[in-house]
Amino acid sequence: MPQMRDPEPLVWGHGPALFEIFLEPTCPFSGRAFGKLEALMQAAGEDRLTLRLWLHSQPWHMFSGVITRAVLAAAAGPGGKQGAWNLMAAVFARQPEFEFEDHARGPNMDRTPRQILQALEEISGLSLTTAFDARGLQKTIKAHTRYARQNGIHVSPTFMVGGLVQADLGSGDDIGRWLDALGLG
Repeated sequence: MPQMRDPEPLVWGHGPALFEIFLEPTCPFSGRAFGKLEALMQAAGEDRLTLRLWLHSQPWHMFSGVITRAVLAAAAGPGGKQGAWNLMAAVFARQPEFEFEDHARGPNMDRTPRQILQALEEISGLSLTTAFDARGLQKTIKAHTRYARQNGIHVSPTFMVGGLVQADLGSGDDIGRWLDALGLG
């Protein structure tokens, strides 16, 4: 097994307000929330907000485990968390290419995990194979899963403010609603 560095934590900003979001990398609702995060950080400011992303693999998204591992492999690469961000953006922009029709059929039935990994490398320009294969990556994947379970997370996206789940926040909210929930509005 190849050696690798630990994935860089998916954390942006350093402010006292903590906003944690659990995302599944092929979920269209997670994609909608992800698309608002840059604007949220700009509106809040890095000195007022800490944004932490957690990956939450879900079995009805059939390639979820492969893509989740690939995102964390990107975070272990030279680009660190920015590489992971770029890969998530690329996947969300092409979500139907990495999903099954009605979660059970369609052309992806004939794709292998290796083909998915190759496609991820192509759309992101990242070299993921070595980090994807590294045994140490398992520790980070388990940490993301354990943290979600400890907090009762079942679906994506799920939002936490200051360590508490906010069931009334969703991907359809505008960032003003999120800023208000964070006390930054």
